[in-house]
Amino acid sequence: MVAVDAWSPSPLQVERDRLRRRATLRSRLIAAVSTLAVGTLLVVAVTGSSGWPRVQAQFFDLATARDALPTVAHALLVNLEALLICGVLVPVFGMLIAIARTTQSPVTLPLRILAAAYTDLFRGTPLILVLLVIGFGVPGLRLPYVPTDPLFLGVVALTLTYTSYVAEVFRAGIEAVHPSQRAAARSLGLSYTQTLRFVVLPQAVRKVVSPLLNDLVSLQKDSGLISVIGAIDAVRQAQILTANLGNFTPYLVAGGLFVVMTIPLTRLTDYLAARDSRRRLAGGAL
Repeated sequence: MVAVDAWSPSPLQVERDRLRRRATLRSRLIAAVSTLAVGTLLVVAVTGSSGWPRVQAQFFDLATARDALPTVAHALLVNLEALLICGVLVPVFGMLIAIARTTQSPVTLPLRILAAAYTDLFRGTPLILVLLVIGFGVPGLRLPYVPTDPLFLGVVALTLTYTSYVAEVFRAGIEAVHPSQRAAARSLGLSYTQTLRFVVLPQAVRKVVSPLLNDLVSLQKDSGLISVIGAIDAVRQAQILTANLGNFTPYLVAGGLFVVMTIPLTRLTDYLAARDSRRRLAGGAL
């Protein structure tokens, strides 16, 4: 047998790799220097303004932040509870609305009209108006066996609004599945329901994971709006502390907690979007 020498890059390839590493290092250094320069200019411009000492005392008081943190963090559990409940209800209802909007049978025309009217109404109405109508209108009706707890009513309003957005995301995913997939499934003897369950929906959901997570990030932030109807969440607790202390720092504490709560899901969304992009560029299965 003839021995084969181990592969080694050619001098030209070695030179290309060296130049590529140098270009990458240079780009990173330029990015770091420019970011540091812009950040320094912003800090100098803000802290050098004549009103900065007063703003610092009213919004960035460390002693007030330290005292407010435990109370605001405990109230954040209300926002987390609303998020968890809506995070379960919204995808379920959104999927049902999307399926209703994509059915083609003439019998389901009224259902399609109702689903379209629902999505148009709640996508076009500001969330805060939905919260006010649900939060103050439902208790005014004095319906028997209907809870009037602000958290419950806030969850209802958030679910109604975000279901309309998520339904459109699911509908886009369903319509993105090529018709040949349905035709192939039906030719194998699958019913319409089986085709939808085993062929269309798995592909549709996989296509829209990133948009769904983006909606969940928005839901995390908007859960703070339930404070407008009386729920004692992080935002309302910060408002109470601000009124008692005469200092706006508790608002920044609440905002910081929301950011900390949102960052992990945001990074997960970015990771999944990047992975999906690599798959598309590589020609992999979606």
